[in-house]
Order: sequence, then structure tokens, then C-alpha cells
Amino acid sequence: MTQHRGEPSGNGPAGLEASSPAAAPAAAGGHPSFHEMWRDLLPIGRHPESRGYRRFAWTGADLDCRAWFKDQAEARGLTYEVDRNGNQWAWLGDPAAGDAVVTGSHLDSVPDGGAFDGPLGVVSSFAALDELRSRGADLARPLAIVNFGDEEGARFGLACVGSRLTAGQLTLDNAHKLTDGDGVSLPRAMEAAGYDPDTIGADPERLDRIGAFVELHVEQGRALDLSGDRVGIASAIWPHGRWRFDFRGEANHAGTTRLVDRRDPMLTYAETVLAARREAELAGAVATFGKIAVEPNGVNAIPSLVRGWLDSRAEDQTSLDTVVGGIEKAARGYADAHGIELDVVRESFTPVVEFDHALRDELGRILGKDTDLTVPVLGTGAGHDAGILSGRIPTAMLFVRNPTGVSHSPAESAAEDDCVAGVLALADVLEGLASR
Repeated sequence: MTQHRGEPSGNGPAGLEASSPAAAPAAAGGHPSFHEMWRDLLPIGRHPESRGYRRFAWTGADLDCRAWFKDQAEARGLTYEVDRNGNQWAWLGDPAAGDAVVTGSHLDSVPDGGAFDGPLGVVSSFAALDELRSRGADLARPLAIVNFGDEEGARFGLACVGSRLTAGQLTLDNAHKLTDGDGVSLPRAMEAAGYDPDTIGADPERLDRIGAFVELHVEQGRALDLSGDRVGIASAIWPHGRWRFDFRGEANHAGTTRLVDRRDPMLTYAETVLAARREAELAGAVATFGKIAVEPNGVNAIPSLVRGWLDSRAEDQTSLDTVVGGIEKAARGYADAHGIELDVVRESFTPVVEFDHALRDELGRILGKDTDLTVPVLGTGAGHDAGILSGRIPTAMLFVRNPTGVSHSPAESAAEDDCVAGVLALADVLEGLASR
């Protein structure tokens, strides 16, 4: 069992240029090692100017990532399959046997995201399986590694599409209505990528075969860095959602229209952004307007429409309701004052997710078995596939230390030794859950 506490590796943070944990456990049987897998995955979808990643669902970069996943599965002699929702699976043991232990994450990214959010969990899953084989672990339950599709929601505006569909949280009807910024629907995008959009939907038979799902993820915060721990266990995911604010005014000439005669939705939008910051601070929550669309989007034109997307998260439902309600109230007040029409649409919402307590406690017992250290348990404001699946099957999460707390950015990083600790911790957990 690896130690979970300590300072970052002397090799420094694993950045985008040198983010291959060379000290990671070697693969058994000639399979690609962690180092080799990370190296091969690293350039896919990386933008040459931003140095961030643009791995959006059903695009070329995403398909290359999916090909990489299939290659890893086949190199290890695993049973490979794609489910009706486009999620990829690699099985060790009989997929139909039931009570399987599943691990994995996602390979897609936010616009100009970092290398670790999602991929660290997938690469670590293959490396943990290699570690179990090298130990000669005697497993009584099937193991599987999964790559859930479109977790970030960067293209179609809804997070965790693959796992939502599987869990029945996204209907076929609503899935077919999803479109990207170019007006391409989700079904058209899937079809263009070679997948059948007419088969998507709830997959209870598959979920009934899973006894536990454990997702490893880089921490999106600094709790582990501040506590000095390499690995942590998730307690809960904060309730969170996305709301679209449509501010409608009147397009006019920027140079000839008097200020007093303007119905400028950009002004109302700007005041709402400031209100979001105030409301979040008062409630101890977070609120972010991170995406905006403007019409007609001309330098010398007053906008007719400003559409802004709010992302808000809080530790509990009452606090979240207070924040979003306060933002909307302020926005409507500003809109009335400036002659602006306002529509607010909740596009997605995930209630608080308490991870399965028994499974969470079992992870703590497994990881603390051969050491006197207590693995920290911490909450998170970030959504994950494990949270979506938690309503149907027991789920848990492991976090790997992030030295800066930066995520959804090219600066996202994790130290080599911490990645190694994550692989070994995941291997311990999988062995503990699946062994005879």
C-alpha cells in the first residue's frame, strides 16, 4: 500500500509539456505503461496556441481519444464494447456475470481545458488494472473500465450526457433536441461519427450488472494540497446547475444613439454579473457567468440580445436557491430600469449527491489498512459521472492532489508522485472490492 501523505515530487508539477509520471508502476505483460499511455494521449486535441485541450464530443479529437481507449483495451486482451449511448467499456471477466466493480472517467474536455480533468482517471484505471495483474490478484468479481461520453458538456451545453442517458436522467426526446453552437444536433453529430442516435436512452440492464463504481479524478481545488495528502476520498458533490439569462434590448448605432435613448442589454448583463459575485459572497457559494453570446455582435452596434450562462454551486440546496434567486431578482430589477426584457431558463440541474456511505467507508478501510494514516474525506463543487450514477448504483470517488487547485485551464497539473499514489490507491481499492 502506498503512502498517501507527503510533499510533491522533487520532479516538480506534471505540466502539459512533461506530464508523464515516469515513476508510475510498469505495465505487466508488455502492455503500455502509465508513462506511455500518457505520452500517447497528451497531444490529442491540444490547441497549438492556447496549449489547452479542445476534445469536444463527437469531433475528430474525441474520436481519436476513443480510438486510443479501444487500443488500450485490446492491448490488454479485455472485452471491448460500446453501449447504446456511445460510452466505451473494457471488461476483465464476464460482463454478464453481475456485481461488477467499475472504474474510469471521461476523455473529453472543456474549451482549452487541462490534461488531467478526466483523462487522469481513465489512464490510472488501465494502470491500476496492470498493477493488479502484476500482483497476481485473485478477483472474484468482473472488473470494467469506462469512458463516459460528453461529460463536460462543452459542445451541446449539458454536462454528463453519456451517464445521464444511461441512468435515465436524459430522455431520448430531450437528447435529440440538444444542438451545438453551429446548430448541429446531437443525433446528427453521433451519426456523422458513425454511431446510431436512435438507440440512445436509459440502460437499466447495464447498470444492474454493476455492484460499485469508483471514479478517480484530479482534485479541482486545493484541499489536499493544504492538508498535505496525496489522495483523498469524496464525501459529496455540491448541488449545482446552469441557467441561461436572455437580455433583449434594441439594436442601434453605437455612434449616433444618445445614452438616454438606448435599450442596451449589455449594460443590464454587466450589472447582473456583478450581482452574481455579491450574492455568491454573501451565501458562501460560487456563481460564474463564463459564457456569453451577443447579437448582432458588431463593434459599432448596440446589441439587441445578450445571452449569458450562469453556473452556480453551493454546499446545500438552500444556499444555492438563495444565490440564484438573488441573482435573478437583481437582474429583473436592472432590466426593468433599462427597458430590457429578460427570460431566465434553467438548462440543467444536479441536486446534492451524497456518495454511498458504506462504499465510502470501505474505501477508507482499504486505504488505511496497512498504514496509520487517515485518508481525508472532502466535498467538491465539481460535477462528475459518479454523481450522476449515484442514484442507481453505489458510487465513490478518489481525488489526486492538485498543487495549485487550478482546473479547466491549461495550467492544471499534478505531481508525478501524486499520480503514482493515485494509481496504487485505485489498485488497492479495486483489489479490496473485487478479490475473493
